[in-house]
Amino acid sequence: MSALAGATLLASLGVSIVTVALPALARAFSAPVSSVQGVVLAYLVSVTVTITLAGKLGDLIGHRRALMGGLMLFTLASLSCAVAPTLGVLIAGRAIQGLGGAMLLALPLSIAREVVAKERLGSAMGLIGTVSALGTALGPSLGGMLIGELGWRAAFVMLAVLSASTWGLAAWAIPSAAPRPIASAKSLDWLGAATLTTTLVLYALATLGGKSGFAMDARLLLALAVVALGIFIYVESRAPSPLVPMALLRDSMTRASLAMNLLVSTVMMSTLVVGPFFLAYGLGLGEAETGLVMAAGPLVAAFSGIPAGRMTDRFGAQKTLVFGLVQTTAGLVCLAYAPRALGVAGYVLALMVLTPGFQLFLAANNTAVMSGAEESQRGMLSGLLGLSRNLGFMTGASVMSGLFAHFIGAHGLGGASSDEVAMAFTMTFLGAVGLGVMAMLLALSKLGKREESYL
Repeated sequence: MSALAGATLLASLGVSIVTVALPALARAFSAPVSSVQGVVLAYLVSVTVTITLAGKLGDLIGHRRALMGGLMLFTLASLSCAVAPTLGVLIAGRAIQGLGGAMLLALPLSIAREVVAKERLGSAMGLIGTVSALGTALGPSLGGMLIGELGWRAAFVMLAVLSASTWGLAAWAIPSAAPRPIASAKSLDWLGAATLTTTLVLYALATLGGKSGFAMDARLLLALAVVALGIFIYVESRAPSPLVPMALLRDSMTRASLAMNLLVSTVMMSTLVVGPFFLAYGLGLGEAETGLVMAAGPLVAAFSGIPAGRMTDRFGAQKTLVFGLVQTTAGLVCLAYAPRALGVAGYVLALMVLTPGFQLFLAANNTAVMSGAEESQRGMLSGLLGLSRNLGFMTGASVMSGLFAHFIGAHGLGGASSDEVAMAFTMTFLGAVGLGVMAMLLALSKLGKREESYL
């Protein structure tokens, strides 16, 4: 499990450690903020559009082999980023790094299902959730220290060193599975891969809006994404070896698990994109103070992930999942009201209720999906879980921040009083409460049979 935890930590650091480098990159390349944001967006979009393909590749050539290849690709891409002479080369390197990151996100869950006893699978999922949160919490502080002392290139050198070390650990610690032939090019669903990639790129551009630098209207991009999705479903329903078997998505339990994952990821992302505006404009905190308060969520997640996994093993996936959703929704209610009454203390207390609920849901939902997965579909299912999570993150970053802006009004943050910002924050998270309730209803109506599979 140490190698799988290391791979997950790397994928998380790949996002969080670079965010603090943006000001340094803007100075180094004499580029505007809108341009250097491409360093973050290239990685996120690359991971999102390839994570399902990464899982499927693991099913075809072997999960261990695919993970080792992903670690090697991540290492080489990190080195190319470290020596990038221009911003364009750096962004291209980050896109390639995202291909490796997709492997690191998609495959640890499926490998854990192979090497961990079924009765301890929840604990394994909890550990993976813990290191993911730890990477999110450590990235900004670790990156800030490295960049402050050695410059922005040092962050990518560190990622390369950690990736190479994890490759060596994985080669030693992950047992080799039964030999299987390397898939030929004909065995891959290229048309399905192309239509899915097109769908996800269009959706990513639609959710990113003006941040992508793409001139086309977001509503048109979203409509094109829906059309591309329809084409993808048509192609997959007729493919002899589909990338995503439609029979799998017709299973109500799998479909509900993916939908809940998307909904919960959407509301969790809202804490990251809306929270800083409330802390700065509603409570009047400075940048350093805002960063410290925002770090409370990932730190609580890091400490609650392993206990969440143990609860899943002890009480079963469904009971833990439902309890996690109830606690998540209660935490969202607290976040909507407590900071307005108690200030920073209320915000932190709300995160201490919300974040463990999310970890309970994550461990239980991943366990519920992976415990009953057939060996030939574990990588693909793991990839779909990662895809639904990333789609939720992108949706949360776009929709929830847009909802917050709507409640602020036409005068914007600069013209809003602290009371108006606080009210917009409350209304936004009451909308998030609605998404939490939807996830709870899905859990209660669709996952009853999953418990039998897990037990």
